[in-house]
Amino acid sequence: MTAVTDKRLILIGGKGGVGKTTVSSSLSLLAASRGKRVLVVSTDPAHSLADAFDCKIGDRLTHICDGVDALEIDPDKAVKEHIEQVTAQMKRFTRPDMFTEIERQMRLTQQSPGAQEAALLERICRLIEEAEQDYDLLIFDTAPTGHTLRLLSLPEAMAAWTQGMLKQQGRSEKLAGVLDHLTPKAGKDIANPIADPKQAETDGMDDRTRQITERLLERQRLFQRSRRRFQDTNDTALMFVLTPEKLPILETQRAVAALAEEKLPLHGLVINRVLPATADGDFLAQRRQQELQYLQDIEQSFSALQRYQVPLMATDIQGLDALRQIANHLQQAGL
Repeated sequence: MTAVTDKRLILIGGKGGVGKTTVSSSLSLLAASRGKRVLVVSTDPAHSLADAFDCKIGDRLTHICDGVDALEIDPDKAVKEHIEQVTAQMKRFTRPDMFTEIERQMRLTQQSPGAQEAALLERICRLIEEAEQDYDLLIFDTAPTGHTLRLLSLPEAMAAWTQGMLKQQGRSEKLAGVLDHLTPKAGKDIANPIADPKQAETDGMDDRTRQITERLLERQRLFQRSRRRFQDTNDTALMFVLTPEKLPILETQRAVAALAEEKLPLHGLVINRVLPATADGDFLAQRRQQELQYLQDIEQSFSALQRYQVPLMATDIQGLDALRQIANHLQQAGL
């Protein structure tokens, strides 16, 4: 069986607090020990990569150790840069007397629901393509489950964003025609807005309208390529981390069902913080009894998925030495 570290892209998700960052960081060290050049990226606004590696990281490439670099994407910065880029592009295609209105509309857009997900997704998609030049493996430590699922599926956000850009650009008949090409029936019949965008006919369009159309098509093709990557099990592994407790199990069940609906295959589950066999005492005996029931529930609920157990450690997991211990457990579990 091919090791998960032989993939090109790994996305780690799960409920907040179950140890996603520990698993992501440890997997990066495991992959590096196998000769891979790895970039591990946090997309969680509440970053903890820096805490796990016990060093300052932030929104810049940071060298961690041989074979491992890290990056913490700042969602607010991603939105700001994205809006500034779009605003500048729109100003290229409009008259100066419209600039004030464009700036007002884009300020509103920055606060709109889905703006952060749209900007973050574009940053992720571009990073996936750029990282291939320098890294063998890209690992994403994602935000809690709901946010991760929105990034992976984005049911309406990207269609709405595309429509919004076109509508803000102007309300002429020509642009209405462009909108028809990109989003049939105003997007209402698009189950997934990252589905193949139609090749708009640009013949006969003026230069401004053609440039708008080509830019929007390029952007949708970027999302389309990333979508294919997410669905390619030879190239990508989506993994969820959970602990043997009721709420993480329930949330993971919902996440697995949602991924199945989006046709996004899950590679497997990492069951974190399982009591080691050597743990003793009456309190731990009661805890172990409850845990055994939850482990049985996990086995029954996720029988079709690979499951990898990681034991609860006696101390906090911080720094390279502690993460390498977790990496060893991941290897022993079969990852």
